[in-house]
Amino acid sequence: MGQQRSVIYMDHAATSWPKPAAVQEAIVKAMLEEGANPGRGGHQMAVQAGKRLMRARMALAKLFGVANPTDIAFTLNATMALNMAIHGYVREGDHVVATAVEHNSVRRPLEWLNIHRNVRVTYVDTDAYGNLNLDQLQAAVTKQTRLVVCNHSSNLLGSILPIEEIAMIAHKKGAKLLVDGAQSAGLLPIDVRKMGIDMLAFPGHKGLLGPTGTGGLYIDPELDVQPIIQGGTGSHSEEPLQPTTRPDRYEAGTPNTMGIAGLEAGVNTVLHETVEKLYNKEWALAQRLMAGLQSIDTLHVLGPQLGEPRTGIVSFISSTMDSAEFAFRLDREYGVAVRAGYHCTPLAHQAAGTIATGAVRVSLGWNTTDDEIDTVIAAIQNITEHSIRQESEH
Repeated sequence: MGQQRSVIYMDHAATSWPKPAAVQEAIVKAMLEEGANPGRGGHQMAVQAGKRLMRARMALAKLFGVANPTDIAFTLNATMALNMAIHGYVREGDHVVATAVEHNSVRRPLEWLNIHRNVRVTYVDTDAYGNLNLDQLQAAVTKQTRLVVCNHSSNLLGSILPIEEIAMIAHKKGAKLLVDGAQSAGLLPIDVRKMGIDMLAFPGHKGLLGPTGTGGLYIDPELDVQPIIQGGTGSHSEEPLQPTTRPDRYEAGTPNTMGIAGLEAGVNTVLHETVEKLYNKEWALAQRLMAGLQSIDTLHVLGPQLGEPRTGIVSFISSTMDSAEFAFRLDREYGVAVRAGYHCTPLAHQAAGTIATGAVRVSLGWNTTDDEIDTVIAAIQNITEHSIRQESEH
């Protein structure tokens, strides 16, 4: 599943790269053979494009334990899916509970609703490692709570939240659970029915190995979520209002057919490799990286400790160099692509105690190798030693 590449790519938490060959081929095939508008015509090309979308929906349903594939609506990304869920379900004056490690794709819609729709928002604390305080969560969720929102895994810390326990707490008080699967889809086991997930937002371009501009939202069939975008669906065109039929209700406008073709190929790759195998590989690589970084005295590694469950996200701060400069030097001097800064999650940085400094995030993926991990550790070691020498000379 690999290919030669000159850059050492360690930014898979932002988007996976390179995409598997099957994904690239599926996009080109769809562009050449199925380039018509699905559902907007009875001719063969339009029909084939429509079938392509359904096959992708079925693959996703298999991966996520979804009973009916039409309960999955395609979106451009996880951010769009989260906005659809939050704005489509939360009403004026409602109460929402979220965690202290949420991405801005959750926080900003909630803060907007707080200001403009009088929605009360409670953020439940985690410790510096990303572990959620379940007692505090239980106290925060009341009979007035309409929605609980949480990420499955932090995009800064790599920590993994106990979704089943969170679902039980939410459901006991009559609230629904929305899970942000941005860092877990394709890497952690997800079964929406067994885990009690009422809505699941996911990107297509990260762990699912598809192209950018793809993603989706699973909505429980019993849940009434209002569409936030209305328009042409290719069905019920004679009616003045958005149809209630799924997935048409949530998919107004022409879809990203070529992108979804690539997404289908990516999901099939994950299904073939298995989530368990992909996670075990990524976890072992993360342990290797953490051990190397922790041997450098001037670095502090964030998130769960060695040996504990985590995704392949390993963030660190340096006592000798600014995070942005560290990432810049890794890129320009060693060809290592990482991300520095706040990672669109200031809440998680507050929890980790790094809001003043940001952090360097090294995120592994499906094609990362042991040799690449060792090269990255050596590069970080070299940059650190050079920085210490410069400091001592001054």
